[in-house]
Amino acid sequence: MPVDTDLVRIENPGDLNVILGQTHFIKTAEDIHEALVGAVPGIHFGVAFCEASGPCLVRVEGNAEDLKSLAAKNALAVGAGHFFVVFLRDAYPINVLRALRDVPEVVTIFAATANPVDVVVAKTPRGRGVLGVVDGERTKGVEGKKDREDRIALLRKIGYKLG
Repeated sequence: MPVDTDLVRIENPGDLNVILGQTHFIKTAEDIHEALVGAVPGIHFGVAFCEASGPCLVRVEGNAEDLKSLAAKNALAVGAGHFFVVFLRDAYPINVLRALRDVPEVVTIFAATANPVDVVVAKTPRGRGVLGVVDGERTKGVEGKKDREDRIALLRKIGYKLG
């Protein structure tokens, strides 16, 4: 069976945090919605899920119309069965990843990032599937002493580590 590939750039005009993953059941959009609102009070998000059977629609939930629309547009562009997209505002992936992993339908999380991201999609005569993602830019080297000090200082400045 022939396999071609596409590279689909995730459109993210506001440099929002985006989470990309794979799941397995039609109730995914609602379950992810419930997990996100339960994880972070005041979170705003949009989630879109690509059905892999039946009508094969993009199912959309969330509490911010602009993020729902952005998630749906990107999910449709990828067009791979059981793929999901979440765009976040007023929260970060680190705040919600544990809750997402606990959603029974979630199989894989490919990326959680605010970087530019491309999705590598396999195309067969039957459909499309995600092979992986390209998250951000190529690594440029190994951190030195000053780079390490800067990393440690940043984590303390933003409150993720004790001073």
